[in-house]
Amino acid sequence: MFEEPEWAEEASLAAGLRPVASRPRPAAACPIKGSKRRQLLATLRALEAASLSQRLPSLPGSDSEEEEVVERRKKRPKKASLASVSTEVEEKRKKQHQKQGLPGSDSEEKEVKKKKCRKRALESGSAAEETRKGKCRKQAPLDPAQHLDSVDPTGPKAWKRSATGDPSKPSSVATSPQTPHALSRKQWRNRQKNKRRHKNKFRPPQPPDPAKVTAPTEETEVPPAPTQDDHEARAGALRARMAQRLDGARFRYLNEQLYSGPSSAAQRLFQEDPEAFLLYHRGFQSQVKKWPLQPVDRIARDLRQRPASLVVADFGCGDCRLASSIRNPVHCFDLASLDPRVTVCDMAQVPLEDESVDVAVFCLSLMGTNIRDFLEEANRVLKPGGLLKVAEVSSRFEDVRAFLGAVTKLGFKIISKDLTNSHFFLFDFEKTGPPRVGPKAQLSGLKLQPCLYKRR
Repeated sequence: MFEEPEWAEEASLAAGLRPVASRPRPAAACPIKGSKRRQLLATLRALEAASLSQRLPSLPGSDSEEEEVVERRKKRPKKASLASVSTEVEEKRKKQHQKQGLPGSDSEEKEVKKKKCRKRALESGSAAEETRKGKCRKQAPLDPAQHLDSVDPTGPKAWKRSATGDPSKPSSVATSPQTPHALSRKQWRNRQKNKRRHKNKFRPPQPPDPAKVTAPTEETEVPPAPTQDDHEARAGALRARMAQRLDGARFRYLNEQLYSGPSSAAQRLFQEDPEAFLLYHRGFQSQVKKWPLQPVDRIARDLRQRPASLVVADFGCGDCRLASSIRNPVHCFDLASLDPRVTVCDMAQVPLEDESVDVAVFCLSLMGTNIRDFLEEANRVLKPGGLLKVAEVSSRFEDVRAFLGAVTKLGFKIISKDLTNSHFFLFDFEKTGPPRVGPKAQLSGLKLQPCLYKRR
């Protein structure tokens, strides 16, 4: 029996093999010594290093072949089970997608996530990898059949599924009262508005109210008014409006003629058209009624405080309102007659004797371009110390002081004046004697502005 040399034992240990039992060798075999032994050891070590690099990585400290085999057996069933589970899940999912009519594969992002999770599960079996697998499984979509069973068919995900074209399940968007959470606030408002419109459009017609139904029948029983009367009433109202406008236009025309010409021309105008004076007087009274106080009433109040024996001459009396308001004897003069007491004449030439009147009144009657003739005629008929009362529209006076100075030159002096009223001024003069200027003297203060009325 020959013993195995030492280098054989070292080579077997280096190769990771069991030590071979010593076996008999021929007596002729001689142990290798020297440099050859060292060369063999070097080649064996190189072979060992090459075999270790080609082997799968094993846990540190595994020296024997049995331990490596045990560890490989532990790992193999896990890999096989995971792969089989994943393949089964894929097959089930494909079958269910085919039944439901969905495409066999999900979106690309979901497939990439699944593949990554599977690779990580196959590569490592540690606890950290297991937890990562659990996270990936949570992120991955559930089985479509389980997902459909667990989710409310009227929820927002069901609405999304119906939008993708799932024929197996009926769309629940129209019947569900809830609105999908994927819609914005504006879209939700528009959807609700469209629903209301749709509901109102197809709402059944409501039965009419019996009270409203009976009302027309009762009205039809009453005989309607004839249409001809309605047309006549409308035509009459239209004629009245047109006549009122025409009267206003004629009044403005007559008023302008009275202020722009002498009194003789105005007298001829009213003699040719007797109705023109009546029309003018109506328009004038309608204008004066808008004033807070009529000046003729103010003059009548002042004269009632004086003796009733005073004789009054009313130049431009109109409807004789002053004569009706006082007890004094009154001479009424105007261009046309609206009352039997009126004497028709030109106010520049009245039929009175000299110095026969105590009071002369001009109430809104200083009209025309010959105002000086009116005031000189009043001086003629007034007694010495007689009273001259003048009431005129305030807008006609440009310079009150110039007017008062011109009147004093005609034989009068100012006693009192009232400029407080917003519509007219009131002056009282006393006769001092005959005019102090000749008939050709110019008195610019007597030129008053015409009182023209605008179209309303």
